Amino acid sequence: MFSKISVWAQRNMPTREQMEGSRFIPNHVLRSDLWRFNRRSVPRGVALGMLVGIIVPFAQILFAAALSLPVRANVPVAALTTFITNPFTTPLIWALSYEVGSWLLRADSLLHGNPVDRLFSVTDMWSFLEWLTAEGKVLAFGLVVVAVVSAAVSYLVTSFVWRGWIRHKRNAALERRREQQEAA
Repeated sequence: MFSKISVWAQRNMPTREQMEGSRFIPNHVLRSDLWRFNRRSVPRGVALGMLVGIIVPFAQILFAAALSLPVRANVPVAALTTFITNPFTTPLIWALSYEVGSWLLRADSLLHGNPVDRLFSVTDMWSFLEWLTAEGKVLAFGLVVVAVVSAAVSYLVTSFVWRGWIRHKRNAALERRREQQEAA
């Protein structure tokens, strides 16, 4: 399964040369440190891609690339992770977001003072969410919550997987050295 995902990722991951050819990508996004794969930049890229992929309904790769600089995330990983939303997954994500938003706003109405509803009315947050999603308060709020939770979980999972992969590589290298020493 991982080999299929790896082949798909290599085929669809934008290259630095492709990004250089785009007039929409700022030059600072092409810095070499944003294109290295390491234990910090990859989980950041996955989390950023999840956040942008779920919240931003258009030009997701451009937003992910532009936002990679301030958070020092890996640009290709962030751009590739935005594909979490596609014609097959978007209806599921929106249905889940609507349910989450509905449940949270229902729970908010039970609390004294309705803190979430008050936040929407006191700030311009509601207008921003409505503009961003062109949908109602329930779906917009649910999308933000699902995106933030998904980004946090994906960051943690990617960090653990990365560490496990590195541990596996080190153990394999140690085993090879032991075998070479025993053979010699």
